[in-house]
Amino acid sequence: MKYFGFSTFVLICGLALAYWRGESEHSGTGFAFLFSALVICALEVSVSFDNAVVNATKLKKMSHEWRRRFLTWGIAIAVFGMRFIFPIAIVSIFSQIGMGEVLKLALHNPDEYAKHLHEANVGISSFGGTFLMMLFFEFFLDKNKNLHWIKHLEIPMKKAGDVKFFAVAATFSCLVFLQIFLPAEKMLVSVVSGVAGILTHSAIHGASAFLERKAEMKSAFALKHAGLVAFIYLELIDASFSLDGVLGAFALTKDVVVIAIGLGVGAFFVRSLTIVLVEKNTLDKLVYLAHGAYWAIGALAVIMFGSTIKEVPELITGAIGMCLIISSLISSILERKKKA
Repeated sequence: MKYFGFSTFVLICGLALAYWRGESEHSGTGFAFLFSALVICALEVSVSFDNAVVNATKLKKMSHEWRRRFLTWGIAIAVFGMRFIFPIAIVSIFSQIGMGEVLKLALHNPDEYAKHLHEANVGISSFGGTFLMMLFFEFFLDKNKNLHWIKHLEIPMKKAGDVKFFAVAATFSCLVFLQIFLPAEKMLVSVVSGVAGILTHSAIHGASAFLERKAEMKSAFALKHAGLVAFIYLELIDASFSLDGVLGAFALTKDVVVIAIGLGVGAFFVRSLTIVLVEKNTLDKLVYLAHGAYWAIGALAVIMFGSTIKEVPELITGAIGMCLIISSLISSILERKKKA
């Protein structure tokens, strides 16, 4: 309870708010809204375990001050920004409707809002897919990576990292291949959004790596700004994960408030899980856990690409991610026993 006490309190408050929302909309639907929020929360936690692992790997390199900011400022951005405001902004951009009007649709005409959000799916999923695929390659192409879980795949990938811009070329090739299956009117949106995902990751990762190197050399500028860049990087990663969750949640309910409650409460539990992983040095003890998380990210990237063609149920996404995480967990435990 030390780590999950506050998240549990937020869960209770969130469920109470979901019940109130249901009763205020239609008398007698409070428990249905409460149940929807609970299911969305559970799905968010199950599909975001890999997000928690990635957060933990990045937080280990951050100063105590920026860790605290990520867990305070970051949770506010994650809950209200990425899971409520960000989808509204996305709908506004793709549908060319003012944000105020989109907000009214979200609160008072959820069916119309859901329609606009799904119409923006190609752009959303193309951006999220390329960003997450670049994140996947960032881990497996790392020249300093000496531990391999699925050796016959990870060792060749590490060697491919010697090829300059391999990650960009491979991700862009996947984006181009995707266009074969899209109608002509969707291609431009997909390509522009996908390229934006590649460029966003390249810019933030490049800046983060540059400042990390300068910080090791005790550069005053780097020491001052490295934490900020890493913070932005983590928020962008969280945004990419939340995009899939927001779209999937509409399969359970069209009420944007209930969706925001479920995803927001889930985000609190993911942050709590991140703290556990960092403070307990879990990633050092379970050496393949990060590998499983990044394989799950690669799978999610492919699923997001696939969802531009045909909707993929959130349960399938969660099941694939959890299978990879659990498999890496078992491998880590067996590895520890082998060395004991």
